[in-house]
Amino acid sequence: MIALDLFLTNQFSEALSYLKPRTKESMYHSLTYATILEMQAMMTFDPQDILLAGTMMKEAQSLCQRYRKKLSMSDSLSNLVHRPTLDQFTEEEIHAEVCYAECLLQRAALTFLQDENMVSFIKGGIKVRNSYQTYKELDSLVQSSQYCRGESHRHFEGGVKLGVGAFNLDYGLLQLEEGAAGHSFRAVLCVMLLLCYHTFLTFVLGTGNVNIEEAEKLLKPYLNRYPKGAIFLFFAGRIEAIKGNIDAAIRRFEECCEAQQRWKQFHHMCYWELMWCFTYKGQWKMAYFYADLLSKENSWSKATYIYMKAAYLSMFEKEDYKPFGDDEVELFRAVPGLKLKIAGKSLPTEKFAIRKSRRYLSPNPISLPIPALEMMYIWNGYAVIGKQPKLTDGMLEVITKAEEMLATGPENEYSADDDCLVKLLKGLCLKYLGRVQEAEENFRSIAANEKKIKYDHYLIPNALLELALLFMEQGRNEEAIKLLDSAKQNYKNYSMESRTHFRIQAATLQARSSLDGSRSTVSSVSL
Repeated sequence: MIALDLFLTNQFSEALSYLKPRTKESMYHSLTYATILEMQAMMTFDPQDILLAGTMMKEAQSLCQRYRKKLSMSDSLSNLVHRPTLDQFTEEEIHAEVCYAECLLQRAALTFLQDENMVSFIKGGIKVRNSYQTYKELDSLVQSSQYCRGESHRHFEGGVKLGVGAFNLDYGLLQLEEGAAGHSFRAVLCVMLLLCYHTFLTFVLGTGNVNIEEAEKLLKPYLNRYPKGAIFLFFAGRIEAIKGNIDAAIRRFEECCEAQQRWKQFHHMCYWELMWCFTYKGQWKMAYFYADLLSKENSWSKATYIYMKAAYLSMFEKEDYKPFGDDEVELFRAVPGLKLKIAGKSLPTEKFAIRKSRRYLSPNPISLPIPALEMMYIWNGYAVIGKQPKLTDGMLEVITKAEEMLATGPENEYSADDDCLVKLLKGLCLKYLGRVQEAEENFRSIAANEKKIKYDHYLIPNALLELALLFMEQGRNEEAIKLLDSAKQNYKNYSMESRTHFRIQAATLQARSSLDGSRSTVSSVSL
């Protein structure tokens, strides 16, 4: 816990130095040491960092194995009939089980990052399954009537709640909340998982409705305790951005960068967020600046970063100076050659950027109309600016100008696609400005022109999704569900399909829940 405290106050090297002498003898020192290295690997995607973290996690697992009960709960066939009870384990053995399960889970995550072949996927899957089985058994022990809490059991329980919470989303949220509220070694890891869930998963892959109050409640005590802690400053910035407080978000991300200089990875996470903050404000030069920094310093996806640089350059006015002599056409042309594979697959955002860039490969390319604003939609950025009418008005002005240029320009093979894209983004701005009828007209026009679209087929299911969300705001839930079913069932193999499906699923659950609630109210009134 001393090492964890050092880590949370940005003393990363000191934390590792404190842990290292006991990594050969102490399960918790070894696991924590490997976990810090894994966090670094997850942020850098650097093969050497991934390899080092994997080696250390494997050593931690071997150490845990030494302390486990020789006939362990996950391996024993007899456990299929007779579940183990707590009195069968020493205190050391019970901790060995939970640490072993955590090592398995973290090694699986690294396996998926480290190699591209199917054997690695199978190995990773086996680790996940074994980890899950162990957590299930441990949870049943904690829930049993024989379970008595000892002095160190809060750390054991924290480990169980972290694992069960990571595996089971609905029940898991409750487990993570209980784990976060405790005073165990893993409480902060539960908090981080919950903050990721509230500020990233439900925002990017949901309808944009985030339980921001819960996120603030989780963050507050840690931000008070670690006011310069880079991790917590980063989440504070995310919360401000989701609330639409862009200037406050920028200050938080800048604070995060100033707080420490040792782990540049935290800087890169902030650069990504700052890039979007300046996009929301329509400050293309600043957004370009952060995309450029990322393209030079971070290896997550060079293709995406170069695409964003080109996208921002294309938003410059003709008279604007272009930094470093960069030319957007040349940058767009470079994107397909920067394709990267992680775990055998290309990143969805990267695939999207490559597909969009291909139109620049011809000798006389036809420019993308508003590529930065299109990518902003992919990351659900309109749900951010929608909270600030001034920002939304500014974005609508840019989109309307692009629409006018398309209307006066010559017809080409991309015309229908570009027109529909502009209508989708315009519809979103109009929705957030309360101009509901105009928004609906824009969304409907995309479906009406479905057969004319040649390349950007993702626009049609997304237009249906946005129209459904618009209907839900008006209480037209039955109509919304029909549109969502159509978007899910009738369209396949388009860009960012998984992300759209997640959003469709979230919207469907929300619409059905509202519908069931209104039916219950009607039933009770009639009774």
